[in-house]
Amino acid sequence: MNEAHLHMVVNHFPIIGTILALGILIVGLILKNHSVRNTSYVLFIVAAIFGALSMGTGEGAEELVKDMPNVGWEIIHEHEEIAEKLALLLYVLGLLSIIALYLNFKKNTKEKLVSLCIVGIGVLSLFLVQKVGTSGGEIHHTEIREGFQNTTTEKEVIDHDK
Repeated sequence: MNEAHLHMVVNHFPIIGTILALGILIVGLILKNHSVRNTSYVLFIVAAIFGALSMGTGEGAEELVKDMPNVGWEIIHEHEEIAEKLALLLYVLGLLSIIALYLNFKKNTKEKLVSLCIVGIGVLSLFLVQKVGTSGGEIHHTEIREGFQNTTTEKEVIDHDK
């Protein structure tokens, strides 16, 4: 398994995990259920860990794909810049989640305030989650790039299917 493969294996959880954790936290707040909130905190922590793994494997993945046709430095750089911002938010969410878990176990009333901060930062992170996912997908999936023009003719499709 090379760095690009490893990057593709670990880079989905920070995105999906953040979305799931945020949804679970909101449900936990609505239901006033500490166990549900604790589950979301653990998911935020795991998303932060996988975010660090994604950042750690990103450079190696870049080296393997930057010279491939239709990839280029610009699209990789854009993805990298957005991913760095998201990683910072994930680290903050992970740290706040550790604090919230501790406060929850200590039955401290400040846990709810910390959880509301997590919701706020989590909602902000959704914007970056979408941007990171899209920009990462655009590296090899040219069909999702802005301005994509499908130049395949119907005859080419038929010939390819034979």
